[in-house]
Amino acid sequence: MQISARALAPVALALLAAGCSTANLPWGGSATPAATGPTGAPAGGTCDAASAQALIGQNSTAKVVEDARVRSGAHLARVLRPGQMVTKEFDAQRLNLEVDGNGRITAVRCG
Repeated sequence: MQISARALAPVALALLAAGCSTANLPWGGSATPAATGPTGAPAGGTCDAASAQALIGQNSTAKVVEDARVRSGAHLARVLRPGQMVTKEFDAQRLNLEVDGNGRITAVRCG
């Protein structure tokens, strides 16, 4: 019995499509791991600055900045120093930490 390439094409296409599916992985997980920040904490999404207000007055060390990002649920955080030029576009996934000349956090806001 001889099978033509034309008859095998739909079967090959179905097998390729099934191989790309991630819905039913045998280990029950996802094909791509959840995004994480530098500390391994979830990468976050929309910012909520209220959760990070408790960090006002702390030094803006890398650990404190990452803690503020994780608390706020933001995707990223930036430290704004006095007189520093910054972009003005609003980003709902960004946490802004305003600091004084000594590096102490004076304000926490999203954008």
